[in-house]
Amino acid sequence: MTAGERLVVARVRGFHGLRGTMRLESLTDLAEQRFAVGKSLFVEGSDRPLTVVESAPDSLGWRVRFAEVSDRTASEALRDVYLEAVVAPGEELPRGEFYWHQIIGAAVSDVDGTALGKVVDMYRAGGAEVMVVMGPAGELDVPVVRSIVRIFAPARGEIVVDGVALGLRDEEVDKQESAGVSSSSPEAGVPGEVRVAESGSEPGA
Repeated sequence: MTAGERLVVARVRGFHGLRGTMRLESLTDLAEQRFAVGKSLFVEGSDRPLTVVESAPDSLGWRVRFAEVSDRTASEALRDVYLEAVVAPGEELPRGEFYWHQIIGAAVSDVDGTALGKVVDMYRAGGAEVMVVMGPAGELDVPVVRSIVRIFAPARGEIVVDGVALGLRDEEVDKQESAGVSSSSPEAGVPGEVRVAESGSEPGA
């Protein structure tokens, strides 16, 4: 992700009052920065800026009013749309950290070679990021933690997990096989933190 590219940072979930104020589901760890007064967001796929004139966190996310959205009718036209922010210089992620959208689409397999499917979604639970993997056995939720993920290389579309730790297999993983995909792999060990500051282009990305 480089400067000038755009990331999804919020989704419009509801409305507040008659002045066009919208309730946003925050999809960013930088909410105070992204929704600050004077900042511009964009409806996904559009180049029309929406300029923040009021913002405040609430129990459901954030209440935000934009200069270009003057009343409730205008705001209701944006129900369920995703809002993007432009990545500024200096906001690029360092090596080994990834946005959610960079993980979606990666192939996931067990250490025994069994294909489990591909990452189709991401969410956060209990302080950890969780990959939603869809494959031959259906949907599987995989926490991105060292005890489960043995190889984490979204850049090349490869993620290897421990099926025993996930409860997919009862037998012990062969020690030699396990060692071959340990997190100490110099090319693709699981980083101490999977950076998911923003989800990126979540729909289809």
